[in-house]
Amino acid sequence: MRNPKNRVFVDIHVIQSLPPSCVNRDDTGSPKTAIYGGVRRARVSSQSWKHAMRELFKDYFSEDVLSERTKKIVEKVADQICSLPDISKEDAMIAAERIINQAGVSTKNLEAKALFFMSSKQAENLARMALMDPIPSKKEVQAALNAGKGVDIALFGRMVADDPALNTDASAQVAHAISTHKVENEYDYFTAMDDRSPEDQAGAGMIGTIEFNSSTLYRYATVAAHDLKMNLDDANVAAQAIKEFVRAFVSSMPTGKLNTFANFTPPYVVMVSVRRDQPVNMVGAFETPVKAGEGGYQAKSAKALGEYANMVYDNFFSKPQETFITSAGNELTGLGEAVPLAELLDRTERLVGRLLQEDGVKA
Repeated sequence: MRNPKNRVFVDIHVIQSLPPSCVNRDDTGSPKTAIYGGVRRARVSSQSWKHAMRELFKDYFSEDVLSERTKKIVEKVADQICSLPDISKEDAMIAAERIINQAGVSTKNLEAKALFFMSSKQAENLARMALMDPIPSKKEVQAALNAGKGVDIALFGRMVADDPALNTDASAQVAHAISTHKVENEYDYFTAMDDRSPEDQAGAGMIGTIEFNSSTLYRYATVAAHDLKMNLDDANVAAQAIKEFVRAFVSSMPTGKLNTFANFTPPYVVMVSVRRDQPVNMVGAFETPVKAGEGGYQAKSAKALGEYANMVYDNFFSKPQETFITSAGNELTGLGEAVPLAELLDRTERLVGRLLQEDGVKA
């Protein structure tokens, strides 16, 4: 059992206002919602925001430490095999499928039967084994497929139905974002004109409706830094990954109807807490919906978050080891040190790196 003192959790709390938007739709095209505290809230799914974060990772991590979630893993491994001399693409595809099957991953028509998360390093590992004769054992191939995890696999995990031996436990959790207040969806009736329509012919070339809402969201994510270190085998690499995770969580935006609504807004509050006991989601601050009145929802939501955090620290859990806050207001004064976002990122990385180095986290 791990000594609780060796645990390092990084909690990220964000208050962010979205104007009219539809960033995450359900199967009918409506903005996703949820009932919480007895009223309907705007909702953005964790899957949607994690995808946006992974897209932003491409700006801050080199390609060789990232992964792809795809059915086309045979082609991914074959591309690595083709970097070797004197082998055709056709032969490479055959060799790639054989080594992937040897790992216990099912394929059909040169594609995996389900989406598979694979890093560039893992594809390279399999490519080196693919042309061996005899082919390595299943255990050896699975070891190669588990080695060299991408930063995104280490954070978000990998689930393989074909063989649990290929699973990777996620070290990060991302909550569904919900509005701090009640929402009602609205409809935008739009028309589009035909640019070549004669002037004497009135009427639109197309008409339609788009459903949308506007909201102030509470967003939460947490990273078990000690687990991330074990996934990546390096405290400094884990600390850097957490810095970029926080950056991506704060700066990314799901792209649903983004061209229509241009809803790329900055947060009002970012609060990062480093804890040694357990993660603490503060969504309970909004179980009673915030009421706007005059002044909108952002400042009132931040105030509710601060009051709830103080209540939690007084009655349930100890205060975090350290908290960094970037905010447009002063509602969280006293909960942590106020710093610009760039400094928040740097100081989080340094603190987490130091704690992981000092703890010497072991399984």
